[in-house]
Amino acid sequence: MTFLERTIERAKADKKTIVLPESTDERVIEAASIALEKEIANIVLVGNKEEILSKANESGFDVSKAAIVDPLKSEKFDDYANTFYELRKKKGMTIDKAQEIMKDPVYWAVMMVKKGEADGMVSGAVHSTADTLRPALQIVKTAPDAKLVSAFFVIVVPDCEYGKNGTFIYADSGLVENPNEEELSEIAIQSAKSFKLLIEAEPVVAMLSYSTYGSAKSELTEKVIKATKIAKEKAPDILIDGELQADAALVPAVGKSKAPGSPVAGKANVLIFPDLNCGNIAYKLTQRLAKAEAYGPITQGLAAPVNDLSRGCSAADIVGVIAITAVQAQAIRD
Repeated sequence: MTFLERTIERAKADKKTIVLPESTDERVIEAASIALEKEIANIVLVGNKEEILSKANESGFDVSKAAIVDPLKSEKFDDYANTFYELRKKKGMTIDKAQEIMKDPVYWAVMMVKKGEADGMVSGAVHSTADTLRPALQIVKTAPDAKLVSAFFVIVVPDCEYGKNGTFIYADSGLVENPNEEELSEIAIQSAKSFKLLIEAEPVVAMLSYSTYGSAKSELTEKVIKATKIAKEKAPDILIDGELQADAALVPAVGKSKAPGSPVAGKANVLIFPDLNCGNIAYKLTQRLAKAEAYGPITQGLAAPVNDLSRGCSAADIVGVIAITAVQAQAIRD
C-alpha cells in the first residue's frame, strides 16, 4: 500500500471536515469531488454558491455533497468578525476592518477551524504561502506545546531504496527562511513527530550540511552542529545526528565511511535542511528529477491543521493534502 493509499484509508476511518476556500479553481473543485466520492472527508467550499456550482458544472465535477458557505450571506458573519476583532484588537484591529477581512474566503475558512466548525483547512492553489498562513497564525495560532510553526513536504520517491520505502520528510521546505540553532532543533523534533504520525514509522533524523562530522568548518556548519546538540538534549528518545552531507545521510556505504558509528548515517528518512533555500530547492529538484510525489507544504506547530499547497499543484496533490490534513486533525481533535 502506498503512502497516499494508506493516508486516505486512515482519513476515511474517522472522517473529518476540511474547508477549501479557493472554491472556483478547477483543480480545487476536482479535488473536492474526488474527496467526496471516495469519502475521504466532509468538504466545505467557501464562496458564492451559484458561482461554485456553475464552475463545477462547466468542469464536469460533482460537488453536490459539499457544504457551501458564503461569508456575505452567513448568519455567522458578525460573530466571526467580532471574534477576529477580539483576537487582534491589541494589534490595532477595528471592528470595521475585521468585518472587511472576514469577507476574505481564506480568513473565513481559518475562522471555521478556530470555531470547531471545520477540522482543518487546505489552501494555496491560488494564494501565496504568506496569504495562506498569515490568517492561521493570527487566528488559530501556535499549539501550546510548540515554540514555532514550520513546514515540511512528504516526499515519495518511486523505486527508491532509501528512506522508509522511498518516503521522506523534507523540512523546513516552506516557511522558516533562516532558522537559528534553537529554531532548527525545533524543526527537527517537530518533523520527527510528524513523520511518526503520518508515515507510521520510526523517524531517523539527519541534520544536513555541506560537511560531515567536521570535514569543513564555517558559520554555516557550526549552526547545524549546535542545532544537532540542542535537539539531542531536548529529545534524547529520537534518533538525530549531524552534521551530515546528504549522501552520508542516505547511502549506507557512504555513511559508514564518512560517519562511522553514527546511528543515523545511511538510514535517514527525515531530512532537516539548514535554511529555506536548501529545503525548497531540494524538494523541487527531487519532485521533478526523480518524478517524486511531493505533498505540502504541510504545517506543524499550529493549534489546528491549516495546510498550504504549491501553486503548481494538481488536483491529485490537493486530494493528498486533504487526506493528510484529516489525519493531522484526528491526532489533534481526538
